[in-house]
Amino acid sequence: MVFSSVLFLFRFFPAFFILYYLVPGRMKNFILFLGSLFFYAWGEPVYVLLMLFSTLVDYGHGRLLERLQGRRGAGLVLLSSVVVNLGVLGFFKYADFLIGTVNALAGTSLPLFHLPLPIGISFYTFQTMSYTIDVYRGEARVQKNLLDFGVYVAMFPQLIAGPIVKYRDVEECLHNRRSGVLEISQGLKRFCAGLAKKVLLANNLGELWSLIQKQDLGQMSALTAWVGIVAFAFQIYFDFSGYSDMALGLGKMMGFSFPENFNYPYISASITEFWRRWHISLGSWFREYVYIPLGGNRKGLPRQLLNILAVWLLTGIWHGAGWNFLFWGLLFAVALMLEKLFLGKVLSWLPRPVGMVYTALVVLLGWVLFSLETPSQISGFLQAMAGAAGGLADERGLYLGRQYLCLFVVAAVGSTPIPQEIAARLKASRTGLGMALYRLGEKVIPGALLILSIAGIVDASYNPFLYFRF
Repeated sequence: MVFSSVLFLFRFFPAFFILYYLVPGRMKNFILFLGSLFFYAWGEPVYVLLMLFSTLVDYGHGRLLERLQGRRGAGLVLLSSVVVNLGVLGFFKYADFLIGTVNALAGTSLPLFHLPLPIGISFYTFQTMSYTIDVYRGEARVQKNLLDFGVYVAMFPQLIAGPIVKYRDVEECLHNRRSGVLEISQGLKRFCAGLAKKVLLANNLGELWSLIQKQDLGQMSALTAWVGIVAFAFQIYFDFSGYSDMALGLGKMMGFSFPENFNYPYISASITEFWRRWHISLGSWFREYVYIPLGGNRKGLPRQLLNILAVWLLTGIWHGAGWNFLFWGLLFAVALMLEKLFLGKVLSWLPRPVGMVYTALVVLLGWVLFSLETPSQISGFLQAMAGAAGGLADERGLYLGRQYLCLFVVAAVGSTPIPQEIAARLKASRTGLGMALYRLGEKVIPGALLILSIAGIVDASYNPFLYFRF
């Protein structure tokens, strides 16, 4: 079940929220937990047991840590939690890849498991791990109510693709939250904006990228290749940020305030800045639970560079079991290390547009590694981008560029703060016209986006979010 589907919008969404708002406050967590299990089980009827297992494991480890706080055994309990969580994640996500690699290198024929990847396992595993780590550190209180802890893990708005929420960020809201008219209104507007990002922008840009992917790389012009990878860059941004907006909107409607996951990453003037703006919750998780415990920047530059390399290799692996993800992480590790060594200072001296062009080129190169799986595909596409395959331009590339020009312009503007700045200026305007335009837009635009998005959903086939596979 995806947010951008008729099933969710016209069946689950109204049924759940009507029931949620009708029951008294003490029953809301129970309804949210049952609704979340139903939401997950609709697509993963077996793997819902795996999520419940993960919930019980970390709930139990949290209770043990409470008893052993400050004593020697606490460290072993924490280690047990980490081993179980990473063991389950590693088995389902990487077992076949590792066996396949061993078979290829050693010429063996070990059997593969061929198990489908449980949806959202990377996200809820990191959430439950952060809970036990924070309890061990004394940075979060132990949750003694199993139902409340289950709500934290299984909460359907951000269960499938984040943002990754730390327990301490929602601890108070689990017991005391407000979901009045204001919160519902704000949440619905945020949800409609995210839905439009997904359906009107990401899906259409994804169609262009799929079309270009099917072409013969040996005959592809540089223009066609660049149009394709820019389309994918916008697709993955609006797809993932759209999901995050919908998750934040749904959470707001229930009184939760989830952390922001995106902050206009495509306006960044360095790779360091880009990763402070893209998938913020994941970057924050690795910084807090891997980078800083390894020493961060406190043990000298060589150690800092090693820590950056370790974090980004893990970040690449987190995204998937494939060499392309490992090299994707390595690319950004090298870029970040170069910025720590000297490039960051050079970029700070140059005009900001120069840094933005540099960042865009590195990010687009990264998206080639991210989106194409095999070395031959990656190599062929990079050659096409350089004009070494089908020349610099051809009729196909020119045609696609013209056909999708308006969509690219809308996507480019939509990936900047410009729309928000215009709205803020109208809101702050002292003129009657400015305020009238703001109020009109505030009331009309969300509804218009919802209607257009529903029309797109009805006309489209199944369109899962890209990050469902991670």
